[in-house]
Amino acid sequence: MRSLKNILQDVPVESVVGSIDRSVSNIQYDSRSVEQDTIFVAIKGGVFDGHAFISKAIDQGAVVVVCENLPEILDAEITYVKVKSTARALALMASNYYQNPSENLKLIGITGTNGKTTVATLLYELFKLAGYKVGLISTVKIMVDEQEFSTTHTTPDSLVINSYLSQMNTQGIEFCFMEVSSHGIHQHRTEGLLFDGGVFTNLSHDHLDYHASFAEYRDVKKSFFDQLPSTAFALVNADDKNGSVMLQNTKAKQSTYALKSYADYRVQILENQFSGLLLKMNDQEVSTQLIGSFNAYNLAAIYGVADLLGIEKSEILRHLSLVTNVSGRFQYFTTPLEVTVIVDYAHTPDALKNVLETINAIRTKNQTLITVVGCGGDRDKTKRPKMGHIASALSSKVFFTSDNPRSEKPEQIIVEMEAGVQPQNLDKITSIKDRKEAITAACKQARSHDIILIAGKGHEVYQEVKGVKHEFNDSKLSQAILIGLEQ
Repeated sequence: MRSLKNILQDVPVESVVGSIDRSVSNIQYDSRSVEQDTIFVAIKGGVFDGHAFISKAIDQGAVVVVCENLPEILDAEITYVKVKSTARALALMASNYYQNPSENLKLIGITGTNGKTTVATLLYELFKLAGYKVGLISTVKIMVDEQEFSTTHTTPDSLVINSYLSQMNTQGIEFCFMEVSSHGIHQHRTEGLLFDGGVFTNLSHDHLDYHASFAEYRDVKKSFFDQLPSTAFALVNADDKNGSVMLQNTKAKQSTYALKSYADYRVQILENQFSGLLLKMNDQEVSTQLIGSFNAYNLAAIYGVADLLGIEKSEILRHLSLVTNVSGRFQYFTTPLEVTVIVDYAHTPDALKNVLETINAIRTKNQTLITVVGCGGDRDKTKRPKMGHIASALSSKVFFTSDNPRSEKPEQIIVEMEAGVQPQNLDKITSIKDRKEAITAACKQARSHDIILIAGKGHEVYQEVKGVKHEFNDSKLSQAILIGLEQ
């Protein structure tokens, strides 16, 4: 049991009905999970309003209700805490409930449109190689040192975050690297956490189904850096015009990385092949297993973070040469007949452009580049024609297909992608709404030494159609098809 008074510390409370001198067992914002002596936090979500479930939560054992609007009828046995934002209150309460676990390790947040997963995951791997106990909170998975947990959100809710950070405290973990999404910032999921550093990778077209404008999307990212304490560092990509925006009001120590601009951590690409990158980092050469200029940026960010956290530069370079691709991020294999398949999570125009330009910079004139790509349903529709244009302009052949159509019709999503294709590229396009059929068709068209890019889903092992997630794995499926064709 925990003291309600302690849990409410630093929470901006507008009014209280009832006593706060009581003990509680846990905190929940889903009424279905409420048990005896629970605090129920009524969150106003995009679909459901938790205020509608206050009575149900009380019936199931809630003794404290945190809300933005008090119910018309109040139960004399219940403590009601009125706040301006229940989402913000939940985050602060979660941190207090778990005894502020972010204060007992070095927590580094990575934000930006692309590269968050790669930077966070490879930092986790590098610090493990350096001999530290490390945590990871990412799109792909959560790691508590060696123990792996699955995840469904880029930035989990504040209760989940603090629960895992508390586990990390128990296991003596020294560093945790965490992806910080714009949704997570906007919904206050990171409120109450003490960050020792923040990293900005880049900003491009994404999430405009959620944010009202690109300016709002940018400013939400910026607010993360505005809240960093003076004891933290802020490391930004100086080649992105929004990098300087992120630093405008931050109290944190400012550092930069870049490939093209002057920066504290300057990287040059000396060689870029399918075998990896040869880089010069602040005048020191390092050979890595990662591919492409976008990964050169990621590696520059990793180098900068490791240096700012006190790892010796020579040790950082040694470990950078050992880290490998993250699942679903430019993950590739080559068949016995030398067809190369690349599976990548690229689901934004900028990410797709980066991957295709990387492949085109490496492939020979005799190698055909076949791209399989779709766009997610119930997400930002304005990027669909852009994705269609980029895929058709930078590929030899393209199959437009389903990604995760969710509640939308795949045919309509594909039509919106086709709208971006320029006339000279129309003959490159084949539209097949069934993703398995599209991947099969791409594999059948490939000849020896050709390259197939399967973009959009990356590490995901499912396809979501009309609210149901079906088992689906781009990498395993393409391997099975090509093995069958080559036998």
